Amino acid sequence: MTITTTTNEFFRLDYGGKLEREIAKLLEAFDQQGFNPGLYPRRWLAIKLLEADADILPRVQGMENGEKIIGLARQGAEHLKSMLGDDVDMLTADHRYGFINGVVRQSLQRPLVDRITLTDRIDNVVTHKWLGLPIFFLVMYLIFRLVIDVSSPFLDWTDAVITGPISNWFSFLLDLTRAPVWLHSLVVDGIVAGVGGVLVFVPGLLILYFFLALLEDSGYMSRAAFVMDRFMRVVGLHGKSFIPMILGFGCAVPAVYATRTIASQRDRILTALLVPLMSCSARLPVYVVFGLAFFGARAGTVIWAMYALGIVVAMLAGMVFTRTILKPDVSSAFVLELPPYRQPALKSVTIHMWENTREFVRKAGTIILGASVVMWLLLNLPWGVTEQRNSYFGKVSGAIAPIFAPLGFGNWETGGALVTGFMAKEIVVSTMSQIYLGDVEAEPVEPTSFGEDLAGIGTGFVEATVNSGKILLSILPGVNLVDEEAEGEDTALSLALHDRFTPLSALAMLVFVLLYVPCVATLGAIKHEFGASWAVTSAVYQTAVAWVAAFLVYQVGTLLGFA
Repeated sequence: MTITTTTNEFFRLDYGGKLEREIAKLLEAFDQQGFNPGLYPRRWLAIKLLEADADILPRVQGMENGEKIIGLARQGAEHLKSMLGDDVDMLTADHRYGFINGVVRQSLQRPLVDRITLTDRIDNVVTHKWLGLPIFFLVMYLIFRLVIDVSSPFLDWTDAVITGPISNWFSFLLDLTRAPVWLHSLVVDGIVAGVGGVLVFVPGLLILYFFLALLEDSGYMSRAAFVMDRFMRVVGLHGKSFIPMILGFGCAVPAVYATRTIASQRDRILTALLVPLMSCSARLPVYVVFGLAFFGARAGTVIWAMYALGIVVAMLAGMVFTRTILKPDVSSAFVLELPPYRQPALKSVTIHMWENTREFVRKAGTIILGASVVMWLLLNLPWGVTEQRNSYFGKVSGAIAPIFAPLGFGNWETGGALVTGFMAKEIVVSTMSQIYLGDVEAEPVEPTSFGEDLAGIGTGFVEATVNSGKILLSILPGVNLVDEEAEGEDTALSLALHDRFTPLSALAMLVFVLLYVPCVATLGAIKHEFGASWAVTSAVYQTAVAWVAAFLVYQVGTLLGFA
């Protein structure tokens, strides 16, 4: 618990990640449904509706669209109870009393008693003035090593299933119906290659969200915000701003809305400008593809470095904004409840993991599906074009490719993929899959029956599970169950990239993807919360920073002989 003096600033209690997400959803529903809360404060009313307050519900029922809002609040409350096991009124009361207890402990001196709890002992280490920050980065490093190493067998299995049986099944059905050649190309080379190229990475996302949920439910995420407070104050913010930034590791859109828990408008804007620099889950497929292709066993370290670099660049950008257009006007307040450590509930962790991954899969079935179809059309227009370089997409991409030449990847394929990444970062992988794999002649394979395909899928899944378990157990000191010759294989896309990139240009590419313009959904959230001018500011400054950073990586690396 840390408290600093505040002046002219309204305090808001932070109820924790899960509760705050439901509060943010309900506040967004107020706007979408055109609901006017009247004299009631919006955030206070949202909390009371989630608590099913007996005095408030009848009053809201009489308001325009009140029934819809109550229905949405009831869904949110049921969702929270299914994950956390208590009614919302009990959960909010727990946070309020925890805050009060922290204030009392901070402001009232009592006689020392020999009663140090296990939580106190752990906190003496993980929130230590000098050890806290290295421990946090070590924890994040271990998580991303686990994400890559443990998910690698499942990633190989998913890639083999999509490029093998699933592609063959679609081809068989199209041949059976005597579909024209263009439709066959659209389905197999466009949709399956595009959407499948992204779905390959679902196993890694499941593991990532699993460990992030463990950290949140155990109580460690609050300690991370506490530890980062001293670091954040360098840029004129406090530890509470790091909570939305942590949410940004999943998706920047809810993280931008989570800034509503910050009282100061200036702090909200600055935090929203820094949130997109956190590596969201949409960037992970890009990291994995290039990591496996060029960095082998060090892929996990490279991916961790991208996440750490995002935090460092965010701090540097914050320092610039604080000294230029967003100078602090009042002293900031940081009041944070450090809950006792708890054993994470498997049900809560599983729900959290599934919901976040489901959102990723939903995007694959909507945004990425639509983008794959559009991409296929652009790569095949004007109709009958034989070289993708001469298509409409190839010509436009070729026109902008020189911009990226000083960064080490000035080819039309990469330039076009980065442009499509503006819609969603996953589409970078989807676009590359269509360009590099959609035009590759498939090697002839022995025909197999549907039953044989299913048996092969099942056998492959069992083997992936066994190999993943061996990798997990090999983390223990003195245990090595992994055969070096049985390391995870590159995905088909990773193999295709070897002829277009070097390790140095691949690293520059990862830095650019990490830092460049936020996706359109994130910019929409910033515009909704703070106005169009701040959304434009976010897009322009991040793209400029990305270009400069990637330029330095490639050019300095070349001078040092790493090219």
